[in-house]
Amino acid sequence: MPDLQSLLQHAQQMQADMAQAQADMAAAEFTGHAGSGLVQATVSGDGQLKALVIDPSVVDPTDVETLADLVIAAVRDATRAATESAEQTMGAMAGPPAGLDLSAFGLPTIDGFPADDDDDEFDDDDEDDAPAALPPSGA
Repeated sequence: MPDLQSLLQHAQQMQADMAQAQADMAAAEFTGHAGSGLVQATVSGDGQLKALVIDPSVVDPTDVETLADLVIAAVRDATRAATESAEQTMGAMAGPPAGLDLSAFGLPTIDGFPADDDDDEFDDDDEDDAPAALPPSGA
């Protein structure tokens, strides 16, 4: 039987680590660029737009659409960087801790989970799963 106290402490530490990682991500800032750096957008790790820098040379009152496109592209670039960083940070924490053996609980090891069991039982394109037609009303 595994040491339940140790398992509980480990779970609490993982929870604290996850909360700290989320706080760190929210405080982090990511800058995206568009138009060879003529427009720069800075977003926080939680997706809030923090700053927008526009080079005056791209401000043309007769072509505001291009400026809008550059702003959108810069914000998307910064948001993509924030998302990738969050995925890397949180993904590293999502896996099971090394050396955690749950076999005493009757659970399989991580290596025991199939990546894709090709089970068609819940396949969305299976026409046999369609509900039967309802009888006409009044019947």
